[in-house]
Amino acid sequence: MPCFRVETPHGSYSAIVERGILRRVAGRVPPNRGKVFVISSEDVWRHQGEALARGLEGVPYERIFLPGGEENKRLAPLEAAAEEMVRRGADRTSLVIAFGGGIVTDMGGFLAAMFMRGIPVINAPTTLLAQVDAAIGGKTGVNLAVGKNLAGSFHQPLEVWIDPGTLDTLPEREYRAGLYEIIKAGVIRDPGLFAFLAARHGAVLQREADAVDRIIADSVRIKAEVVTADERESGLRRILNFGHTFGHALEAETAFTRLLHGEAVAFGMRAAVHLGLSTGSISTHEGEEILRALDLYGPIPPLDGIAAENLLARLVHDKKTIRGSVHFVLPVRIGEVEVASGIDSSLVLQAIRSALQ
Repeated sequence: MPCFRVETPHGSYSAIVERGILRRVAGRVPPNRGKVFVISSEDVWRHQGEALARGLEGVPYERIFLPGGEENKRLAPLEAAAEEMVRRGADRTSLVIAFGGGIVTDMGGFLAAMFMRGIPVINAPTTLLAQVDAAIGGKTGVNLAVGKNLAGSFHQPLEVWIDPGTLDTLPEREYRAGLYEIIKAGVIRDPGLFAFLAARHGAVLQREADAVDRIIADSVRIKAEVVTADERESGLRRILNFGHTFGHALEAETAFTRLLHGEAVAFGMRAAVHLGLSTGSISTHEGEEILRALDLYGPIPPLDGIAAENLLARLVHDKKTIRGSVHFVLPVRIGEVEVASGIDSSLVLQAIRSALQ
């Protein structure tokens, strides 16, 4: 049972990677809590709810469903959920279990952060993307019309339950979207993980248990290390934004309806590699290795009809933009990236165009 500790000034907790853990979590629920609220979506509950219900046997809980889809990751559904919690008797001793993909863990965490100024949350991610990224690190939030995750807070969970078995029913597209985040983890910090993804792509795509468990554990370890070193994204944690700056612009430009988040990050990594090649931050050989790895796990949906100029204009609304200066995470070599700003907009525009092709 791989268990990775996240140590931050605002909370220390374990991220547990174990097949079948959802079926035996009752003993992991704090005994001194008030009402338990499972925040999920109807789709997630239909496919995975039985496992969690069995695991919570003997623990009374209430279910509240959020609407699915990135376009519904907004403040209004959280207000409705908070009102429903009050109607069902929630108070400051209540506990939230966020059970679902990245949208659910982001929204469930934000609901817990703002309800009565903060109640505990446990994350139980059911998609690959959420297991290796969204559920770990305490970032919570919702989208605004102008950009992704622009309203939110840091709210660390009590624990994270990661069951790779939930991926057995995950649609192929959702699974591949999560794999892009794992490629990102390899590029920014772990050449061994990157090499494994390149060499064992057949096993990974076939969801062979040993391969899947390995890449999840490596990714969770990396995320735990980075968050422990920098909880609030003031330094090292910024490397996790590799691919996200461009990707968030693409999501906003397509009204959060055309691509999955992981697919947008794949586009963003391609753009970052092209920008790194233009600025000389990475060699042609290693840049092409990253692009080949992305191709192994692709393709992402067609990007026809998207204007590069529009994406360039949206970059200034990214939450990593500081005083009007866009900060980019660029690859230096496989396993290392750097944060750069002040890059000529013509180079950025050309990188976007290259990634759109």
